[in-house]
Amino acid sequence: MFQVDENYTRVTEFVIVGFPSLQPEYFDLVAWVFFFLYVTTVVGNLLLLVVFALNHSLQKPMYIIMVSLALSDIGFTTVALPKLIARYWSNDGSLGFHTCLFQKHMIHYFGSLNSLILLTMALDRYLAVCFPLRYPMMMTNNTMSSLTLFCWVLAHIFPGSSSIIFAMMPFCGPNQIINAFCDTLSLTALVCGDSSQQYSAAFAGAMFILYGPLAFIIFSYICIIISILRMANGQGRMKTFSTCATQGCIISLYYIPRFFVYSTPFFPNLKMTPDKRIATTLIYSLFPPLINPLIYCLRTKEIKQILIRWVQRRRDVTPTKHGQIFTVTKSQ
Repeated sequence: MFQVDENYTRVTEFVIVGFPSLQPEYFDLVAWVFFFLYVTTVVGNLLLLVVFALNHSLQKPMYIIMVSLALSDIGFTTVALPKLIARYWSNDGSLGFHTCLFQKHMIHYFGSLNSLILLTMALDRYLAVCFPLRYPMMMTNNTMSSLTLFCWVLAHIFPGSSSIIFAMMPFCGPNQIINAFCDTLSLTALVCGDSSQQYSAAFAGAMFILYGPLAFIIFSYICIIISILRMANGQGRMKTFSTCATQGCIISLYYIPRFFVYSTPFFPNLKMTPDKRIATTLIYSLFPPLINPLIYCLRTKEIKQILIRWVQRRRDVTPTKHGQIFTVTKSQ
């Protein structure tokens, strides 16, 4: 229970501070950098969605996961970046109390969702490599779509319960969020009274939703590596390894940096300044959504071939001086 004066004045808005040590002369530059990251991330993931929608050959379980991850990445960056950009572009970092809670909920929601999507991704590769004959029957498009929908619903549980608790907490003092967005750690620091119990519960929930799936992911990839090494066909071994390596890169980008940020409060020797903590948080939050479309396009053979065909078609259509179009064909 929180011991607070019954007549306390409740905070009605919070202010996103961002990097506390950043000098004002760099605000415009930082705003442009985040704006570029936002546009690039959204355009890249939208391109992936368009490629999937226009090509029936890609409508397979593995690509349904890619689409789900792309939608999640667009959602996260749209929730996290616009207010941060406004904070540095027009010095508008204020958020209403419930708007901040909503942002906190969605930030953790998309984080939980990505963890569940990566779990689904590992499950798909595990079944495809370790049970290749039964895979087409076990993992159909309908099965994967249902599993993906379940992940989108399930991801609301932990952030939702945390948001309800925070809505009832007393906020009566400082209202500055020393972070790039509203999140559990930042809001816990502003609660009046002892909030260690709430922080511990939130931390336990975060660890469960992050590292519970990670335990299965590690197990599945150990089984996959063993199965790959047992393959007699060298070409098939390399193809399977390449597909799994693509997803392994995405999983590593998501989990490894998070470990350091979540672990620092429990290791006295691992001290991070607010600026370093915010920078690390932004790197592990924004870099995977930015780089995922590039990884898929460069390492997924089918997507790469589709993009190459699109480029070749555009080259084959050349405008004349009068605005007419003729097709250039190769001589026989």
